[in-house]
Amino acid sequence: MQADIERIKWLLWHGNPHRAMQTIDCFEDDVGALEADYPNLSKFVRTAHEFAVYITDNTGSLINYGERFRAGERISSCLAESTVNAVISKRFAKRQQMQWTRRGAHLLLQTRTRTLDGTLRPLFERWHPGLANDNATQATQAAA
Repeated sequence: MQADIERIKWLLWHGNPHRAMQTIDCFEDDVGALEADYPNLSKFVRTAHEFAVYITDNTGSLINYGERFRAGERISSCLAESTVNAVISKRFAKRQQMQWTRRGAHLLLQTRTRTLDGTLRPLFERWHPGLANDNATQATQAAA
């Protein structure tokens, strides 16, 4: 099973989601068939299934890091991650004037992510159908 996990990691790293999914399916079957005296076996089975579902749902977003590496492109996001960690940890500090709660930070990051990937406005337009008309009115006023 350890070898299967390494193979899955390699396949995902090198942008081969279809073979990775085949290996994940076999891995999930193997985990489901385990008969061991392990107290957390049911949690392990559930985690393997959740992993398979996650990879299936996000196949289109997988990055071929091997190809990027060979092309000389950056494959690390450590600079962005360290910046995000610094900003977030500052907002969680107890003596910070505008301290965030875990829930507030989670909601803010979801909103920011939706803004960046372009899905926030369509979501609001679905929730508030009149919002879609605001753009046309503003464009008409700007043109005048």
